[in-house]
Amino acid sequence: MLEVNLRSIDLNLLVVLQALLEECHVSKASVRLGMSQPAVSRALQRLRQTMDDPLLVRTGSGYDLSARAVEIKPQLMRVLHEVQEIMQPERFDPLHAEGTVKFTGLDLELTLLIPKVVQLLRKKAPNLKVEIVPQVSDHFALLEQGEVHFSLTGLVPEVVQDQYRRIEVARTRDVCLMDENNPLAKGKISLEQYVDASHGLVSITGKGPGKMDDVLKPMGYKRKVMLRLASFMSVVEFCQDSDLIFTAPEMMAEHLSKNSSLVIRPLPKEFELPEIVFYVYWHARYHHDPMCSWIRAELAELFS
Repeated sequence: MLEVNLRSIDLNLLVVLQALLEECHVSKASVRLGMSQPAVSRALQRLRQTMDDPLLVRTGSGYDLSARAVEIKPQLMRVLHEVQEIMQPERFDPLHAEGTVKFTGLDLELTLLIPKVVQLLRKKAPNLKVEIVPQVSDHFALLEQGEVHFSLTGLVPEVVQDQYRRIEVARTRDVCLMDENNPLAKGKISLEQYVDASHGLVSITGKGPGKMDDVLKPMGYKRKVMLRLASFMSVVEFCQDSDLIFTAPEMMAEHLSKNSSLVIRPLPKEFELPEIVFYVYWHARYHHDPMCSWIRAELAELFS
């Protein structure tokens, strides 16, 4: 069979062909298509040449389909229907949608924000599965690689890149967290008291100084970091009944201090730190995905 080069064919002719095969009349097909009769006649001639078949044949009562036209008519209807489905924007029905939406983030963001998201999805999209993908050192690598749909983080890309989109979901500030029997648990904490205290540090990467160390250095101070942890989830066990203090986002501090002997105190007044802003990020590849578009709208309303 001779292979047809589709690039050499005007695929708009298929729409004309459908009308001709269904109407069996050039004039009626032209009215249906909103085209002039001569234009439809020229299209029919091109179709006959391309397909090497008359397609419409004259009979005593008008026109009828050739044997080839009878054969291809149902195929053509099916193909055009499939093309229409491809070109038509996909719709997302949350009540019946199936599939898996993947989130990633550090324990801080996941603990504070994801439970609300899961509750919402269980209610509005009961057949949609949620998967929490372990975070890697590069907070945006999983988005870049298409391994996840969304990343919850208080960080920003080291290099601003157009392919990342985001919405804000929460704001908080840094505070001190300590045992209720810590000498600093009552009254205001001075800068000198903060520097002299025994500090615990949560370092996700396990490398380098913490944020507060970078803040203190230009001021000519250096604090005593006596314990380094890799997760906020173990802070309570190490902070209770000890002299350690942790500097943490207030949202996390409030979560950790529930049902424990820990208390929250403001940072020394000398610190003028900006608010910590948490975002949900996604990659441009999922910006027009119907499922992700629906979830983003729900997240924007949930955290508004």
